[in-house]
Amino acid sequence: MKRLLPLLLALVCLAAARAEEAPAETPAEAKTKPAPLDWNQEIASPRSRALEIAADRKALGYHLRDGFWSGTLEKNQPVLIAVHLFAGNDYWFSAANLDSDTRLTISLFDRWGNPAGGPESEGQGQAAAGISAIRSGPHFIRLEMTEGDKARTCMVYSYK
Repeated sequence: MKRLLPLLLALVCLAAARAEEAPAETPAEAKTKPAPLDWNQEIASPRSRALEIAADRKALGYHLRDGFWSGTLEKNQPVLIAVHLFAGNDYWFSAANLDSDTRLTISLFDRWGNPAGGPESEGQGQAAAGISAIRSGPHFIRLEMTEGDKARTCMVYSYK
């Protein structure tokens, strides 16, 4: 016990010193930073557009997952995204970019590469698809730009 007391005291002092070094966030900064998973994010970005599409499903009981994909898509160069889905849940995938001259498609596949679910909507610079998972395990999303040159794109997903 006598040996632990100095060690505990040293740890408390070290934690206090680190807390003093960390810059405090001012109230103004706290108000301007959106929450990482904020449905109502105001900054125009591919992620905010994808969140707008996903927000339509919020009224239907969907909850936003913390995972998302963000990157640059080029025409006819699809990106495969692996996700782990759970049996009995419904999932909704929403992708968007800021370029209205692009066309995005989302295709869903099970662990063996068989089509699962399907596109619900596709439009200018956005796409959405849904799936009801029959089995738990890995699934794959193919996100592809079929029209346009190159654009920063983001995909978010929600579940219920």
